[in-house]
Amino acid sequence: MRPTTPTPADPEAWNAYLAEGNAKQARKRVAADVLLRDTAGRVLLVNPTYKPGWDLPGGMAEANEPPEDAVGRELIEELGLRITVHGLLVVDWVAPHGPWDDQIAFVFNGGTLAQDQTDRLTPQDDELAEAAFFTPDAARRQLSDRIRPRFTAALDAIADRHARYLRNGEPMA
Repeated sequence: MRPTTPTPADPEAWNAYLAEGNAKQARKRVAADVLLRDTAGRVLLVNPTYKPGWDLPGGMAEANEPPEDAVGRELIEELGLRITVHGLLVVDWVAPHGPWDDQIAFVFNGGTLAQDQTDRLTPQDDELAEAAFFTPDAARRQLSDRIRPRFTAALDAIADRHARYLRNGEPMA
């Protein structure tokens, strides 16, 4: 005899049934970065202490944390910077690599920082060695092969006001 599936008419049994299904679902790592510029049009990059090379500011979302909240939290923790997110620029599905499962990487538009914000910008914790502004071309040279396509897509999205979806750094039609 096959057990019956609970129905919404029994909320407690229904929620237990849904929770069991939820527990079996795949979990994705979520990265949330931000593209920030200064008044000269240069972009902010950070140099993390825990991995080689420069990166966009941001980091990993915590459990059940919206990506835009994650980027705001990371900026406060790492740079003491509070910003308003001005929209989504890029979503990139990143394939499993090395010891890492796949992830979803978001890049948000952080807009242009005021001069007083850029003047006092300095790492606030030991996760960052430095933070600096680069021209877009210089930034491309600083970024790794994995991050560069996402960065370029974010610049393109700002230029034409059209968010991009990438699959492992490659644009999708």
